[in-house]
Amino acid sequence: MNDVIWLSATEQADLLRRREISSTELVQAYLARIEALNPQLGAFVTVCADEALAGARAADEQLASSPQPDAPFLGVPISIKDLAETKGVRTTFSSRAFADYVPDFDTAVVRRLKDAGFVLLGKTNTPEFGNLSFTESILNGVCRNPWDLGRTPGGSSGGAAAAVAAGLCPVGHGSDGGGSIRTPASCCGVVGLKPARGRISCAPGLGESMVGLSTDGMLTRTVLDAAATLDVMAGYEVGDPYWAAPPARPFRDEVGAGPGTLRVAFTTISPTGNPMTPECVAAVRSTARQLADLGHNVEEACPEVDPSSYDVLMRLWVTAPCYYPADKTDLFEPLTRFVLKMARENSSAEYVEAVNALHGLCRKVVAFWNNYDVLVTSTLLRPPVPVGFLFEGTDDLWEQYLRDGLFLQYFTPLGNVTGLPGISLPLHWSPYGLPIGVHILGPPAGEALLLRLAAQLEAASPWRDRHPDLAVADHA
Repeated sequence: MNDVIWLSATEQADLLRRREISSTELVQAYLARIEALNPQLGAFVTVCADEALAGARAADEQLASSPQPDAPFLGVPISIKDLAETKGVRTTFSSRAFADYVPDFDTAVVRRLKDAGFVLLGKTNTPEFGNLSFTESILNGVCRNPWDLGRTPGGSSGGAAAAVAAGLCPVGHGSDGGGSIRTPASCCGVVGLKPARGRISCAPGLGESMVGLSTDGMLTRTVLDAAATLDVMAGYEVGDPYWAAPPARPFRDEVGAGPGTLRVAFTTISPTGNPMTPECVAAVRSTARQLADLGHNVEEACPEVDPSSYDVLMRLWVTAPCYYPADKTDLFEPLTRFVLKMARENSSAEYVEAVNALHGLCRKVVAFWNNYDVLVTSTLLRPPVPVGFLFEGTDDLWEQYLRDGLFLQYFTPLGNVTGLPGISLPLHWSPYGLPIGVHILGPPAGEALLLRLAAQLEAASPWRDRHPDLAVADHA
């Protein structure tokens, strides 16, 4: 099964339909890997071994009776980020205030993934309420990067990215309010797609998450899996305030379709003025050259963004803990309490002013796509930093919060502000063997174009056979 665990979810689904493997065998293989590697990685915070095996047996029975099931991923294992409620499975949000919370419902996206036939292996690690670009919490501990255990896998979907990169699951659910899918995808050398606003519903608990900044998505090892899982997650739920029009054809059909000659802009300068390391600059420039070699029209350009807009955005980001109401705020981590205090000190007028300012920025930035089809940047300002980077050498909570911005590239949250789809691709590695993601922002509701281009780059510079040493060791 060692070769099978590295197959994509779509490939595994095909083998299951042909009865060349069983879901039970597949789940057992991943559970064994989780048992062997998770103590070092901290990727999973809850493992649903009994439930997963029961789901696998049920999938095998269904496949035996119907070799062409309606569920496209019947019997394929998956992980769910511990910010999404899962019926009957502990959901902690990595907060001590919710350490024993067991929901009696699934979020809409979890329900859709189950309806697609996925078998839940367990819940993956995240910082408290997903509020940071690092996956470290008091309740669930540190999640580590499988490429270097001394470094962060990023956040807030760090557990999902680490699990996919280390071969603990073929795909992992995540969510992204400012880069929380794309940041860990970059750190862990996997594919991270943030869909367009309104593509995936926040039902049933929310109409929107973080003023429409946040959306669910997936961490994968291939572009095809990113497309195929988007197909099953996407769709309107009654009462959604945002709605992206359905695609002309399934997203998975875009993979392998020619993107045509695109107008590509690229930049190596962050609007915040924070410097980018040479490795990240090299990643962008090498990708720009490759895109030119593929026949696209490439030039150095970027939308005009006032650096002060980052400060405006932070006024809305601090509202993240407000989406998790609790009467035990004394159990929140110190940094979370600090952020919550800032949110409560914002007046309603200041909140509206911030929303309007970002909507104005959105209109200006999206106009850039009148002249270009995609914008290529680095995903982050630097390669994965050491575990504890956020807290080392300071007890000052404001300093800790600001350190997020020394790691985060502003073009990832710009995708959340505008609602544009974005993807991080593992196209570059540092001289020390650390992954460095290249970030591509697509046009409004333009996942189809983004996926066509991403698949073209994947074919030109394949990455799927590159795995961390830890994940391919004999004991794993």
